[in-house]
Amino acid sequence: MGDATVKTLEGRTATDPSPVPDEEQRKPSARSAALRRLRAPRHPRIWFEILLIAVSYWTYSLIRNAVPEQKAAALRNADWIWQAEQSMGIAFEESVNRAVNSVTWLIVSMNYYYATLHFVVTIGVLVWLFRRHPGRYAATRLVLFATTGIALLGYYLYPLAPPRLMNGHGFIDTVLVHQTWGSMASGNFKNMSNQYAAMPSMHIGWSLWCGVTIFALASVPWAKVLGLLYPTVTLVVIVATANHFWLDAVGGLICLAFGYALSCTWYGALPNRLPKVVAEDASRPRTGRRPWPLRAQ
Repeated sequence: MGDATVKTLEGRTATDPSPVPDEEQRKPSARSAALRRLRAPRHPRIWFEILLIAVSYWTYSLIRNAVPEQKAAALRNADWIWQAEQSMGIAFEESVNRAVNSVTWLIVSMNYYYATLHFVVTIGVLVWLFRRHPGRYAATRLVLFATTGIALLGYYLYPLAPPRLMNGHGFIDTVLVHQTWGSMASGNFKNMSNQYAAMPSMHIGWSLWCGVTIFALASVPWAKVLGLLYPTVTLVVIVATANHFWLDAVGGLICLAFGYALSCTWYGALPNRLPKVVAEDASRPRTGRRPWPLRAQ
């Protein structure tokens, strides 16, 4: 009896695979499938996006303004940036600032541009993506969020005074001079915003995000041209109003490159190469409507 039992067990061991390896083989497959589902483009949900954007911007503002306003370090860093630009022959900010300030209607327009379009255009592009390119929305939104997130690290590690707050260099704070509502960092609102979070420039980071997105996805030539013009004009505005150095714009560009690298790594392609419209999420309850077709346009 004992011999028979041993033989049976030996025969099972020799011929039948153990159930444990099967389970271990299925686990990586299940994890891979779950990861693929997370990475797959899907149709965004309006309520979730509104909540996500609101919470994210609130968190961004809270963290940005909670960064210690290290005035002495910020001014030292500003002096170093200014000297570095002089050594490279690109220290034109003061000349641009003074020249544009002499044309009242132009500088006042730039003050309002700086204060409003930063938010209006960015939100407008998000809405356009949501409605016209739902399959690319999440990937493009990840670029924006990653760009902004890495910028917060820059504000913490490298406090920087904007040119308008430097001492003895002749820069003009155009909002104060012309008494316009042009910046949360000037006038009566200055205590509501971190004065020394100039590097990197998210005016450039966000405007470049808008411009690249419009240029890559717009179907009409004039829209593509506007996509190229928007960050270009924004660069002139941030310098003319003495809110940023040229090198702050470079910092914004680097943050945007990080955002695209992260999004491309997660989704396996640049946002514009993902399907324009995707199948409805399988987890949604069926309503009898036709699913979104897969189209890469």
